[in-house]
Amino acid sequence: MANVLTAVRLLLVAPFAIFMARGDVRSALFALIAWVVALVTDFLDGPVARQRGTVSPLSGTFDHTSDFLFVTSGIFAGASRGAFPWILPLCITAAFAQYVIDSYWIHREIKLRGSKLGRYNGMLYFVPPCMDILIRLGVRFLWPLLTLLVWMLVLSTLISMGQRLMFTRLAEHLPSRSAEK
Repeated sequence: MANVLTAVRLLLVAPFAIFMARGDVRSALFALIAWVVALVTDFLDGPVARQRGTVSPLSGTFDHTSDFLFVTSGIFAGASRGAFPWILPLCITAAFAQYVIDSYWIHREIKLRGSKLGRYNGMLYFVPPCMDILIRLGVRFLWPLLTLLVWMLVLSTLISMGQRLMFTRLAEHLPSRSAEK
C-alpha cells in the first residue's frame, strides 16, 4: 500500500511539470491539486509502510526518487518560464546524484545514507513550487519571500553537498570497521 502511494506521486511527475511550465491560472489550479496530492501521499507512505511492516531499503529509495522527480520536474518547469533561477533545479539534481552515488557506490550501503541538512532541504524543496503556484493564483506578496527561499535553498544545498563530500573524504582516512575486528 505504501508503494502505491509513492507510485501515485511518481505518476504525477509529468502532469505536474506540464502545469508548472504554463503560466495561466487554470494550470496553476491543476498544479496545486497535483502538489497537494503529492504532499499527502508523501506524508502517508512512511507511516503506512511502518504500520504494515513493509519498510525496506528499496521502498525508501523509491520514495526519495519519487520526491526528487516530482519536485525537480516542477522546479525545472518553473525555471523554463522564469519563476526560478536555473541554478536551483541543477543544484537539487547534483545533490540527489551525489546522495545516491555516495550511498550506494562509495559507501556500499544497502540504503540511502541521509543527513540532517539534506532531510530538511528535501522537505523544503516542496515549498518553492507551491509558492509559485500561489503567486500565479494572485498571492503576489509571496514573490520576495520565494526569491529569498530559493537562494537560501541553493546555499543550503551547496553546503549539504560540501558536508557530504567532506565526510566522505574523512571516512576514507579513518580505519575501516573490518580492520578493527
